[in-house]
Amino acid sequence: MTREDRRRWDKRYASQGPVPVGAVESPSVFAAYAEIFPTTGQALDLACGQGFGTVWLARRGMEVLGLDISPVAISQARDLARRSGVDDRCRFDVVDLDAGLPAGSPVDVVLCHRFRDRRLDRAIVERLAPGGLLAIAALSEVDATPGPFRAAPGELRAAFAELDLVAAGEAQGHAWLLARG
Repeated sequence: MTREDRRRWDKRYASQGPVPVGAVESPSVFAAYAEIFPTTGQALDLACGQGFGTVWLARRGMEVLGLDISPVAISQARDLARRSGVDDRCRFDVVDLDAGLPAGSPVDVVLCHRFRDRRLDRAIVERLAPGGLLAIAALSEVDATPGPFRAAPGELRAAFAELDLVAAGEAQGHAWLLARG
């Protein structure tokens, strides 16, 4: 990602200000499936932004690593974890995912909410522990105009076809998938 991209994300997160603790809940697209998310183990939150998903998983009892390109977002995520009382279960790192997924141990959950980089698909599958849960949601071309960061119709199912599908959907410019490794 270019410096300009990082600056743009920093500016966006700075303008949003701190996240209220009461605003933390499961990513809405996965709310109906919250019960299938583990309450113990390790999780990885890709492009975690201000830490909503990271803190939600930590509140469930998981140890979570949140990664994002924006130092401003990571600072806000650390603050949210502290104010939510789960900073002992959350770690955050500034990472440019354009360089690939950093090496690490297998995890029980990979959460990737509102971020899509096809180059990471293989690494995401390889990072899942046996039986681990992938929860991915992205902008979609379904009912929307095409774009470089939008998943094509059926793209998530095809990209993660080797995993056991739990549930998936595409509509109104969004696509999501839950699958087990």
